[in-house]
Amino acid sequence: MSKKIKTIVLRAAGTNNDIETAHAFKIAGSDVDIVHINKLLRKEIDILDYDILAIPGGFSYGDDISAGKIFANELKFKLYNKILKFINLRRPVIGICNGFQILVKAGFLPGSDGIKQKVSLVWNDSAKFECRWVYLKVKNRKNLWLSDLPEIIRLPVAHAEGKFVTDTNDTLNNLERNGQIAFQYCDEKGDTGCGYPFNPNGSIKNIAGIVNIEGNVLGMMPHPERFVSFYQAPNWTRDNPNSKFGDGFLLFYNAVEYCKRNL
Repeated sequence: MSKKIKTIVLRAAGTNNDIETAHAFKIAGSDVDIVHINKLLRKEIDILDYDILAIPGGFSYGDDISAGKIFANELKFKLYNKILKFINLRRPVIGICNGFQILVKAGFLPGSDGIKQKVSLVWNDSAKFECRWVYLKVKNRKNLWLSDLPEIIRLPVAHAEGKFVTDTNDTLNNLERNGQIAFQYCDEKGDTGCGYPFNPNGSIKNIAGIVNIEGNVLGMMPHPERFVSFYQAPNWTRDNPNSKFGDGFLLFYNAVEYCKRNL
């Protein structure tokens, strides 16, 4: 009998994609608890009792300082050792949209440099909230999260601060050299040199998601939890699905299956 995997979906005031993220992991075969960060801070719950950590999208603490910054500071200054141990145990971690902003501002992505922030997500070049479906080129299909994904997938985005930037060209070059770029915005043919609206925010190199060097921590701006069923696609009545699942489902399934095999 295979091990039952446990996922913790971490939320705070302003998080609004926790239920969708929990649902995605449930249909992928995991037990899921949605937990307010205060329960970790009060040591009522130990994150190390879980196999997978998910930080979902939303507007944590109203994005009052900048997107994800307050939540990131809680992780960095109050839970850093616990989170780092979780990561070092090679347990999967995903940050989606606001969760991605939190992981980079806490220094857990790109990783391997303490808690120093090396990359960020800043205001979209359009200077407005972008809510649309995008094409993504999957760059590292050997990664535990991305295994067996098609070369090009579609997912929705919904953000105002999603432009991916790095502190230096060296940081960008390291991401490319180490195979840490997970997704790039592209057009329907897979061209990653496209501009707006295919790249909805102006991210450098059209980067939509990255992983740490070890590959178990994934941060991405698009929302895989919003496309786990094919019937969530805007064109589902026109296309003939070859699967009942949407493009986002396989990410959650991959993480659960990885844990069953390795943890």
